[in-house]
Amino acid sequence: MIRSVVRGFGAALPKQVVTNRDLEARVDTTDEWIVQRTGIRQRYIAGEGETTASLGEAAARAALDRAGLTPADIDVIILATSTPDNTFPASAVNIQARLGMHHGAAFDMQAVCSGFVYAMATADAYIRGGLARRVLVIGAETFSRIIDWNDRTTCVLFGDGAGALVLEAGEGDGTTADRGILTAHLRSDGAHREKLYVDGGPSTTGTVGHLRMEGREVFKHAVGMITDVIEQAFDATGTTADDIDWLVPHQANRRIIDGSAKKLGIPPEKVVITVDLHGNTSAASIPLALNEAASDGRIKQGDLVLLEAMGGGFTWGSVLLRW
Repeated sequence: MIRSVVRGFGAALPKQVVTNRDLEARVDTTDEWIVQRTGIRQRYIAGEGETTASLGEAAARAALDRAGLTPADIDVIILATSTPDNTFPASAVNIQARLGMHHGAAFDMQAVCSGFVYAMATADAYIRGGLARRVLVIGAETFSRIIDWNDRTTCVLFGDGAGALVLEAGEGDGTTADRGILTAHLRSDGAHREKLYVDGGPSTTGTVGHLRMEGREVFKHAVGMITDVIEQAFDATGTTADDIDWLVPHQANRRIIDGSAKKLGIPPEKVVITVDLHGNTSAASIPLALNEAASDGRIKQGDLVLLEAMGGGFTWGSVLLRW
């Protein structure tokens, strides 16, 4: 059986760090208010010359280096982003060009904060279907460019960054002991569109627009939706929360993460938390968290790792993989 195995991982962050104390000088907020409600203490903000594609390229190169591969070894690039450099072409082809890659295919995937999970599931389908041997999966965002910096309820939440994985076809026995992606589950419900959206676009206002969010509504739905797709992953593989070595959630809000883990029965010491360091980096948050935990030795080869995310749309999903 063909499995999509993680061969390499990498990340990239902008140079500028913005702490909660820094934001106190810009908007009517406090460090205590932000930490208490979100767990966020700082975030990285892209400066001049730093874009979704440039951050994505840096993360991709780091993942390729760790895998011992070059762009010539990659068949497909999938970039999860809601903040592309241009309306078109896809920022994935920009990254492809930056890498000096003239073969294969590259495209963007837009599922907001669930984007990386959607991209992982898509890459897995390509690999299992024999359409690609190696896929470079990137999550990269510059959400600071679509934030209304006068809206204190949203501007404190988001940051910029990029993370990447190289997935490679490997042989497995069809059991949960196999390395690679074991199962993926994706969901969406467009009835919730106006709870988290951007109030602009080429076909409507002709402008980029700003992010708008009904925070309480998002929080109300988040835990239930996340646990739904995680329980599907358990059912599909015959695993339970006790089998999980690491939960790597989308880093949106510490309270959502804690609530989801508690409902699933996953102890706090098995949950990777980076929201305090990066803020909500949307599609980049899961690969950034994976990079942190794998780089410092927490996530090791053979570990059973559960990824989950929820984003605007609403979209949500899970991926269960053995590292």
